[in-house]
Amino acid sequence: MHRRHQLLVDSYLHVSAVVQSVLLATVVSVLIGILVYRSPLGSSIASALAGAVLTVPSFALLGLLIPVLGLGVAPTITALVVYALLPIMRNTIIGLASVDPAVTDAARGVGMNRLRVLARIELPLAWPAILAGMRVSTQLIMGILALAAYAKGPGLGNLIFSGLARLGSPNAVPQALVGTILVVVLALVLDGIYVLIGRLTTSRGIRD
Repeated sequence: MHRRHQLLVDSYLHVSAVVQSVLLATVVSVLIGILVYRSPLGSSIASALAGAVLTVPSFALLGLLIPVLGLGVAPTITALVVYALLPIMRNTIIGLASVDPAVTDAARGVGMNRLRVLARIELPLAWPAILAGMRVSTQLIMGILALAAYAKGPGLGNLIFSGLARLGSPNAVPQALVGTILVVVLALVLDGIYVLIGRLTTSRGIRD
């Protein structure tokens, strides 16, 4: 009973950390995307900087953050947000840049200011691309979070690391496998939720 309760707690903490990180990364990425999508140079620089972070191994990034932020939630969430930025930012820029100029010109022609055009025309049209970036980021950091047990982060990584640390004992491999399988299952569940959100929040005309 205690083991089942711990699995539920670790699963909840894993999903919670991923969802919170993706939401934070989405806010940052969309803001950056709005600022740079009209500038090819700005878009290239923002994407290059975010992409460069993905080349840094997660263990190395966590190791750099621990002396500054300590162990636990702070370095874990920071690392997850950083890794989640690129797919969302890139898709935001692509989504906003692909909006037909004729549509925005028509909106301005009926008296909409720049902010209203962005909020009511451009962002809704770019939303499917942004959501696709969120899906990619979610799948990416689901696995990275498992490694964050190195920094005493929350989630199923603690179960996996605990099993691997006891290799040779009867329950070590099954414990690590359970943690790994749960990460995969939760990733699939979250992806299904994204598909549902997309259907509910994207107009039929854009989907088609």
